[in-house]
Amino acid sequence: MPLNPAALTPDAPRPAAPPPAELIVVGEALVDVVTTATGSVDYPGGSPMNVAIGLARLEHPVQLVTRIGSDLRGAALQRHIEQSGVALFPGSLRDEATSTATALLDSAGVASYDFNIHWSLDFVEHLPTTPLLHLGSIAAFLEPGATDARRLLSEAARSSGGAGTIVTFDPNIRPSLLDSHADAVATVEDLAALSTVVKLSDEDARWLYPTLTVDAVLDHLLTFGPALVIATLGGDGALLATAAGERVAVNGVAVEVADTIGAGDSFMSGVIHHLARLLETGTAPGALRDGSVFTRAELLRAGSFAVRCAGITVSRTGANPPTLAELNTQHGDSVAN
Repeated sequence: MPLNPAALTPDAPRPAAPPPAELIVVGEALVDVVTTATGSVDYPGGSPMNVAIGLARLEHPVQLVTRIGSDLRGAALQRHIEQSGVALFPGSLRDEATSTATALLDSAGVASYDFNIHWSLDFVEHLPTTPLLHLGSIAAFLEPGATDARRLLSEAARSSGGAGTIVTFDPNIRPSLLDSHADAVATVEDLAALSTVVKLSDEDARWLYPTLTVDAVLDHLLTFGPALVIATLGGDGALLATAAGERVAVNGVAVEVADTIGAGDSFMSGVIHHLARLLETGTAPGALRDGSVFTRAELLRAGSFAVRCAGITVSRTGANPPTLAELNTQHGDSVAN
């Protein structure tokens, strides 16, 4: 068949680029009851929910697989999630009380937590195909949902005809919810083996491996198979290490801290944003999985962007991640990566 010359002219219409694929976050959504010397206020919270909202504010289509009650708190939580641009996985609304985390803030704005959590994924048989799947926090440890979460993570990691979904994991350790230190360590290591990227805080690292330095914890977790392990260091920034031997320190940003709620979640959203942009601009999933894309320059870009996301979050009250527009305005240039 002869070629149509019009198809070769500069003015010929080009096929529209496919829309970005929907990302999936699995984990708890709850209400943070923030208590200070002046009283208590309800805020929508839960680490995975914060990550999902962070991704939506960074202009990614995202679906949250979670569990929300049918009470007034649940209705407010649903509104917050959906108004933030996150789609709820079918069945996530349950006829029960909404889970809560009571955060007690000290004089420095640092939070300690008391939890009342209901967590099960008995309504989830399979997940839709997705390029990126994130699991975090309580959902990875609290039964009966933790077993199903691991199954879904395992299925995703082995999906797509062997190419597999890119999996990210943040243990976000909550000691008051864990029965056994040994079991928690085993869970982290088991999930690290299914993940491409593992992110944890320096506090998580010290709790999990009290005899190791943060650097040694990164080295240890890399032995289980992830391509990239990241430790956040509070106001000091973050440390990123790869299985190929790259190790990069990213400085923190100077901000006036309102509180630290959601800082690590915003950092995680920033990292996933960077991974998603790499995939959308042509990076093969295999280059993420084997870590070959994680050059020193790429790690600095990813880490610096994530630190900026966290910095904006800690500058305001509650888990309130930034939008892409806020990040653009802050620096006066594009940060879409």
